[in-house]
Amino acid sequence: MKYYSEDHEWVELVGDEATVGISEYAADQLGDITYVELPSEDDDFIIGDTIGVVESVKASSDVYAPISGTVFAVNEALETEPGLINSSPEYQGWICKLTNVDVSELSDMMNEEAYYKYLKTL
Repeated sequence: MKYYSEDHEWVELVGDEATVGISEYAADQLGDITYVELPSEDDDFIIGDTIGVVESVKASSDVYAPISGTVFAVNEALETEPGLINSSPEYQGWICKLTNVDVSELSDMMNEEAYYKYLKTL
């Protein structure tokens, strides 16, 4: 199941590992993505920390940790193909994977249905 933040990051928890990225809405708002600054493996983040930067032809935007944890993998494909975030933001365009996550923080996030309702208010 995916969870979403009001800042348009998403997290998908599988077992004790969380995959993090930005939503399709955020990717559409940014336009053509030209560069992604990825976190480093073994970096520890707490919820709300900046874990990366996404740059596009329109703007540069920080990506915030939607959940606390330790990076154990980054999507290295984004270094040469940042446009994966535009073409597949919630699948191939993931940014990093976290372990040692605090699952209690998911209670402050929206499920997919609530997120789409939230988008209608923007």
